[in-house]
Amino acid sequence: MTELLFKVEENPDEGYTAKALGVSIFTQANSYELLKASVIDAVHCHFDDEQKRIIRLRYVKDEIIFT
Repeated sequence: MTELLFKVEENPDEGYTAKALGVSIFTQANSYELLKASVIDAVHCHFDDEQKRIIRLRYVKDEIIFT
């Protein structure tokens, strides 16, 4: 079974973006729940087969703390 890893980031304006690592898939949505559905749809559109895949979402959040 193939595993796809997506880097998920919060969009500074609003919503979230997800970019697959190693495959040309990118999607965005206004909420995290909608993003998950959008990632599934994007994977189905990118791959034209019936193979089952594991989708891993890695949420990345950068914070800057000044002291």
